Amino acid sequence: MRRSLMLGALFVLAFPGLALAADAPATGGWLAPFTVIAAAIGMAIAAGLCGLGQGRAVAAAVEAMARQPGAAPRIQLAMIIGLALIESLAIYTLVIALILLFGKGINFA
Repeated sequence: MRRSLMLGALFVLAFPGLALAADAPATGGWLAPFTVIAAAIGMAIAAGLCGLGQGRAVAAAVEAMARQPGAAPRIQLAMIIGLALIESLAIYTLVIALILLFGKGINFA
């Protein structure tokens, strides 16, 4: 576990320096295809895991409402707030994917 954290910290600290080390070539380059793949994989993982998380949250809320019908309004409110927070992960991932796709320095032509 500690080795994974150290490796992650190394990547976070080392790769921005490598990314800023040289200017991208004016005509395309090798970065654009990988950016598209990274954005697609990131969005697919986020959407899939958000779907799983929302399904589990709704299942638990419905089970709780079935066990205690008197507390159903409070459980439903907590469920809706939780679903909104879960969905925000997919929205943040979409924003990051769009930044990757349309950020400065990427030429798709």
